[in-house]
Amino acid sequence: MKVEVWSDYVCPFCYIGKRQLEKAISESGYEGQIEVELKSFLLDPTTPVDSEQSVIASLAKKYNMSEEQAKGMTNNVAERAKEVGLNYNFDIMKEANTSAAHRLAKWAETKGKGAELSERLLQCYFLEGGAIGKKEVLLDLVKEVGLDANEAQEILASDQYAKEVEEDIAQAQALGVRGVPFFVIDQKYGISGAQPQPLFNQTIEKAAKEAGLKPALKMVGDEGSVCADGQCDI
Repeated sequence: MKVEVWSDYVCPFCYIGKRQLEKAISESGYEGQIEVELKSFLLDPTTPVDSEQSVIASLAKKYNMSEEQAKGMTNNVAERAKEVGLNYNFDIMKEANTSAAHRLAKWAETKGKGAELSERLLQCYFLEGGAIGKKEVLLDLVKEVGLDANEAQEILASDQYAKEVEEDIAQAQALGVRGVPFFVIDQKYGISGAQPQPLFNQTIEKAAKEAGLKPALKMVGDEGSVCADGQCDI
């Protein structure tokens, strides 16, 4: 069974939704039988790569409001993030162009490190205030997850994996996706946004049963006396 997830690394609800999906899969008993494929989505490809503008100031400008009002908006999102164990720090976040990050994530997938790099990108941006649009930050993250920084630098200096990113975006447009996160469960069910946790749980359970998956054995009760390796607990 496959779950496809369209998201962007500067989307606060994408990280929240990622945690909700992970929780739903973990609690379903089908962990290990569900493939999660991450898809690229660019919320604002026009953001300058070298931007130093804070997220608060960017939001205030975008919605024509005061920075105090924008901060109130982010406080509400931060409270939502805490519900899934994430401590967002909007005070230190700056807007970022994520085109390069998505290309590197596509490359990391070919090395079996796509999930690790994507998680590190989200963590860096939302929890550490890292400038994930800048080359030096991206190269540090690449090294942290065990990838070759020299190879990553060659990718950043070219347009490699741009086609793969564009294909993901085209797929999203064909599906009518207008915002992220967007989840497609086994090509049957779509979930738009970081919805309430029960919806994720119920949809994963429903799709898994329809796919004929069998949940892993769930242990009940405390660990009792056993015999093993020729010895018994007496």
